[in-house]
Amino acid sequence: MILFLAGTSDARALAIQLKNQGYPLLATVVTESAADSLKAEGISFKVGRLSENDMIELIQMQEMTTVIDASHPYAEEASKTAMAAAKACSIPYIRYERPKEQFTSPLITEAESYEEAAKLAQTHKGTIMLTTGSKTLEIFTNYLMRDEIRLVCRMLPNKGNMEKCQKLGVKQKDIIAIQGPFSESLNKALCEQYEVTLMITKESGKVGSVDEKMSAALEMGIPVILIKRPPLHYENFCTSFEEVTRKLGGLYTWQT
Repeated sequence: MILFLAGTSDARALAIQLKNQGYPLLATVVTESAADSLKAEGISFKVGRLSENDMIELIQMQEMTTVIDASHPYAEEASKTAMAAAKACSIPYIRYERPKEQFTSPLITEAESYEEAAKLAQTHKGTIMLTTGSKTLEIFTNYLMRDEIRLVCRMLPNKGNMEKCQKLGVKQKDIIAIQGPFSESLNKALCEQYEVTLMITKESGKVGSVDEKMSAALEMGIPVILIKRPPLHYENFCTSFEEVTRKLGGLYTWQT
């Protein structure tokens, strides 16, 4: 059996493809909503974050022979946990990550971390659209809740996110609670509606709709702070479903 970390919509599509190819797998997801597409396809899943010990115990209990890490490109701790657990159990590890999109523009400023992005933005005057989700929201509110800045936060419409916004002092009128992916036209409309003068986003890749966000902002002449992906060294790194299938064919041990 394969332990499959399904952190994105394209990762879940990969899980479905592997299941259809006959590979038995158990997928892990962080939220119940992320599990819906797996449930519909009859894929076994476990909801919730796993510690290294949790993951080792699960691998041993289920006699798993491979770990496929298709967690979000910014879920650095999840990837570190998966690599450590695979190593501890002496089983192969495969990393799938959606390809990066290449953008070149004088309007783009790259940042190595969320905190660096927040520091770069703190001298801005105007409306900043934050599209990095709720997990690191506190970093940005610490630096950007200023009189000269209107911080508009776009995130998933769940209770936890709304409670976090309330706790951090983000006003309801500054919350865009919506689930993507978004078209370029919708991104433009939101930028126009909120009179955005700076966007902060992550280097998530095409499936994460970073290209539509970036294209919309750049076409409108809006500067962008782009947070780069964490610099991790992965074994068996793949950027396509085909690469995963090829590597899996050479590494996977079928259960008898």
